Amino acid sequence: MDVIYSVNGPVVKVKGTKSFSMQEMVYVGKKRLIAEVIGVANDYTTIQVYEGTTGLLPGEPVEGTGSPMSVTLAPGIITNIFDGIERPLTRLEEISGAFIKDGSAVELLDEQKLYDTTVTVKVGDRIAPGVCYCTCPESAAVIHKCMLSPLAKGGEVVWTAQNGEHKITDEIIKVKDELGVETAYTMMQKWPIRTPRPCRERLPISKPLITGQRVIDTISPIAKGGTAAIPGGFGTGKTMTQHQLAKWCDADIIIYIGCGERGNEMTQVLTEFSELIDPRNGKPLTDRTMLIANTSNMPVAAREASIYTGITIAEYYRDMGYHIAIMADSTSRWAEALREISGRLEEMPAEEGFPAYLPSRIADFYERAGYVRTLGGSEGSVTIIGAVSPQGSDFSEPVTQNTKRFVRCFLALDKNLAYARHYPAINWNDSYSEYVEEIEGYFKENVAADFMEVRQEISSILSKENELMEIVKLMGSDVLPDDQKLLIETARVIRVGFLQQNAFHKDDTYVDLDKQYRMMKLILLLYHKGAEASSRGADVDAIKATGWFERLIKMKYDIPNDKVQMFDEYTDQLTEALDGLGA
Repeated sequence: MDVIYSVNGPVVKVKGTKSFSMQEMVYVGKKRLIAEVIGVANDYTTIQVYEGTTGLLPGEPVEGTGSPMSVTLAPGIITNIFDGIERPLTRLEEISGAFIKDGSAVELLDEQKLYDTTVTVKVGDRIAPGVCYCTCPESAAVIHKCMLSPLAKGGEVVWTAQNGEHKITDEIIKVKDELGVETAYTMMQKWPIRTPRPCRERLPISKPLITGQRVIDTISPIAKGGTAAIPGGFGTGKTMTQHQLAKWCDADIIIYIGCGERGNEMTQVLTEFSELIDPRNGKPLTDRTMLIANTSNMPVAAREASIYTGITIAEYYRDMGYHIAIMADSTSRWAEALREISGRLEEMPAEEGFPAYLPSRIADFYERAGYVRTLGGSEGSVTIIGAVSPQGSDFSEPVTQNTKRFVRCFLALDKNLAYARHYPAINWNDSYSEYVEEIEGYFKENVAADFMEVRQEISSILSKENELMEIVKLMGSDVLPDDQKLLIETARVIRVGFLQQNAFHKDDTYVDLDKQYRMMKLILLLYHKGAEASSRGADVDAIKATGWFERLIKMKYDIPNDKVQMFDEYTDQLTEALDGLGA
């Protein structure tokens, strides 16, 4: 029997054994703590434990499972809340109360619950990996499609269960392969968390992830199947920005990973999401949401695993043909877990004590995003939006810099904007998106032919204002000519009236692309009509005196989302007011 030789925090060593293979899941100690093999050598096998190791002693047994660290994939995931290794927290609470006891063994998914199952294949059909063989309603918003695992051989269906109520452990079909071997399949499958699930092909990115947040959708858009980072110091609104994206983005399923965050923030997520109504279907938002809560007081090794648990579950639902959005909050806490475990392994540290393999781990995670054609032939996507928490808002630290290398959308949060109560506090000058050209066709086809030109002009005004403000800080605004004063006033309307958004206002918390476009067009109309009036001799004070700058700042509240025809009225009134100036 293999026994513990040494214990160093979450790192356990077993001496002189060849019983275990790399990345094998094992049980450690008398409490049977869940753990994973992370190093194999002649002298020692190194294991990281995903639960607290307090009280663990040398000489206690270590038992192998023969399989890698895996998640269970079956109906019952959506609406649930798990810890970092997919144990349901509601069940753990029933067993051990508010504080989880080490070694708590629970079913990962409810194996007694009955699902109204419809078998989608019949005897004689040929079935291949990735093909759906039964469906059941997992929640009011999600139909679960049980697919043949990519690890299965496939073959001819020789038996099917009757439609009706089934448990996830019930046999649904039997398949005979080319060698004549029959295999029964239930509604469950397992998948190793560190292995990406295969797809038929990766498709080019061509659609935006519509969030309803104007600074994102128009200035720095995220693409479906893309990657985005939201870096920001303490108090800049990373978590709240991700909450808004989780609530309003047009993904089919949201997977929210609270990785090392404060427990009260995860409580807020649970409370808010249960009260919110999904605008897509009028159902509770939790009907299409799954949460992984690995808070800052939970074992550090499980924090490292939580990211992989979340992305594996996302790939599983992607294979059903759904579009998934992952909110990882925050990858900095995940990187800190890597650093702590690396230190206990006595590995050579790299920059700021992080392990030398930090960049490759970050790359491995973000590379699992993508817009794909699944093995079953449908289209699905996984979009990853990761928050980064640089200490002291220092974007030059290793986690932010390495994340920036591997993501194509960078939404930089600014503490000055946050302290000024400008939310989302995304700095439009420091942020960027490399998806603009790839999703340009979608905007032209579905919103307006000149959407990208309008967006570009808005961005250009903001960029020019940033340059002019350097002069204003040195010499004051009085030295500027009227055309530059007009540009600064227009930029203020863009910043306060367009980019700033009120999450607590029913018409401003979410704004569709059509209204965003109309708002930009109206702001540019004011700018162009103001420039024409200025060329006729009207000064900027006279243009401001018309009241249209302030009126456009308030239009996000004054024009309800369901009354976009009011933009035409605003256009006529603005044109009439400014055409008479300077004549």
